[in-house]
Amino acid sequence: MNKMPGTSALVIGGSLAGLLAARVLSDYFEQVIIVERDVVHDFPEARKGQAHTRHLHGLLAQGLTILTHYFPDLHEGLMSGGSPLLDMAQSMRWYCYGGYRARFALGLKGIVTSRPFLEWHIRRRVAAIPNVTISDGYSVEKLLTSENQKQITGVQLVKAGTDSVPQHLFADLVIDAGGRGSRSPKWLEEAGYQKPEESTVTCGAGYATRIYERDASLPGNQDWVFVTPEAPHEYRAGAAFPVEHHKWIVSLGGWHGHHAPTDEEGFIAFAKSLPAPDVHTIITTSTPLSDIVSYKFPASLRRHYEKLDDFPEGYLVLGDAVCSFNPLYGQGMTSAAMQAAALDKLLQEQPGLHHLYKPYFRQIARITDIPWQTAVGEDFRFPETRGRKAPGTDLINAYMDSVHRATHHDAVIGAAFLNVMNMLAPPASLLSPRILWRVLKSIAQRRSDPHNSF
Repeated sequence: MNKMPGTSALVIGGSLAGLLAARVLSDYFEQVIIVERDVVHDFPEARKGQAHTRHLHGLLAQGLTILTHYFPDLHEGLMSGGSPLLDMAQSMRWYCYGGYRARFALGLKGIVTSRPFLEWHIRRRVAAIPNVTISDGYSVEKLLTSENQKQITGVQLVKAGTDSVPQHLFADLVIDAGGRGSRSPKWLEEAGYQKPEESTVTCGAGYATRIYERDASLPGNQDWVFVTPEAPHEYRAGAAFPVEHHKWIVSLGGWHGHHAPTDEEGFIAFAKSLPAPDVHTIITTSTPLSDIVSYKFPASLRRHYEKLDDFPEGYLVLGDAVCSFNPLYGQGMTSAAMQAAALDKLLQEQPGLHHLYKPYFRQIARITDIPWQTAVGEDFRFPETRGRKAPGTDLINAYMDSVHRATHHDAVIGAAFLNVMNMLAPPASLLSPRILWRVLKSIAQRRSDPHNSF
């Protein structure tokens, strides 16, 4: 453990990114304080400030690996609460591009859980760390700076929802993990710094979610189910994940206004309109346990802190506050975990906090590059998508069409795709000679007999 020259660290935001940042910081600082606007209770919940938490989330394998590194008993805790541990390829029922991906034993285990249940387990473990304190029900109003404004020295906060007298909380390092609605750009301007350049790519995503009872003894009721569109002709998707306490969490939605209604009749009709019947069958044969709730996500947003020449000491930004992707691709939690792990590595290597932001933001940019390009590249399959389109996107998407179709029958390509999807391998691995040859072979077979299963 490389102790920092300072004694205290402060994290803005008590959701997953903030909890992971606090866990990392607890190894280096004598005191770590998490400031969370919402009041936090000791049970799984979707708080007011977490509009997306009630919906289906995917924890990718890379994210699970990082989480279990910092919380070695997390597997056992989630499983004892009823979250299934599944082989991701053997338990998938994924319809895409006119067929189902072939199922096979990949040896890649995944925990299927709801976001509130996962976050509760992590929060309990972080709260149990002796030098970590969670101050909930407080809202950060602005940053405090040194006289020359070169250093962030803490935050000004108030009791949320009140006109109480502002309080000052000082720290040697402040991290903003406040999510997509981060006020860091505004706070930096107030302190005399430039706002970061932003990239925005529209996707018009929106979906609706409902919880259903699940009989785990029935065949197929331990599968995770995904029905995804063949863009640009189809816009709608649906998913059903078998989560804790014998429940299904079902989300229906799509791109550019193709959003599922929140009335029961419209919700069922939307499921029936999907290109495969699996999700519709689940919701019409299962007992609903919740209302239908909706969520809209207009655009992916990336803030380029790595491009700023001038930045205050003692301040960092992490998670969705840096980059928030279209949530239909399930990359957010894993990206936040990778950023926290990068912070950990830097703190191990750094002799102190001076100019920590420079290597930190460079590494965060490298981490977010791949999921950003993956997400917005997929969104550019739709003609309505607006934003900066990287050269070669259409060519890559055309190749990926063939990869998706090849996974209907080729487990080798399927394994390569799932490793990339889970952020365990770079996208370029799908262009390796071995995979490229198999994809080309699949294309040739399909062209020679367009009516076969290929």
